[in-house]
Amino acid sequence: VMVWLRRCTHYLFIVVVAVNSTLLTINAGDYIFYTDWAWTSFTVFSISQTLMLAVGATYYLTFTGVPGTATYYGLIMTVYTWVAKGAWFALGYPYDFIVTPIWLPSAMLLDLAYWATKKNKHSLILFGGVLVGMSLPLFNMVNLITVAGPLETAFKYPRPTLPPYMTPIEPQVGKFYNSPVALGAGAGAVLSVTFTALGCKLNTWTYRWMAA
Repeated sequence: VMVWLRRCTHYLFIVVVAVNSTLLTINAGDYIFYTDWAWTSFTVFSISQTLMLAVGATYYLTFTGVPGTATYYGLIMTVYTWVAKGAWFALGYPYDFIVTPIWLPSAMLLDLAYWATKKNKHSLILFGGVLVGMSLPLFNMVNLITVAGPLETAFKYPRPTLPPYMTPIEPQVGKFYNSPVALGAGAGAVLSVTFTALGCKLNTWTYRWMAA
């Protein structure tokens, strides 16, 4: 009974973490709405996306102990986000203006680090964390390159239902304007190690809570 209870509780936590990770990063692909502040927003959002992916995926991965689980977790987040982004499409924005954060390649690198180091948790934290932090901004830059004319589209399709912070603003010069990928990847490489360690610790705490 305890094994069954522990397993069910873990899966419940995984669903909760995955759903909340997605909810907390649902607007993380919407740096395009900030028009000329997009680079600054991209840098900040890169860190938030890295946090939610690294913590959740590592938690799930270390629970199952099966390489490939982090990728599966990233897929869950991606699908949830696609569904949520349907709201922008419903508001009338063109399909090529809707940005879905790219998590899967980074999650795959996390799995690779775990597998290549023969499931060494410390290597997962160090190597996996650095790989996720450095890769996520790089993959997400694809969004900014391919999206349809951000400034033009943002002003062309304003909606009164948008909250104030999502309303397009007049052009400004972003503080991190010159190298959003370098800044995002640099900060991510350092912070993601801590995020990944937190995911491992979350697993330990969960076991302790259930064993009590």
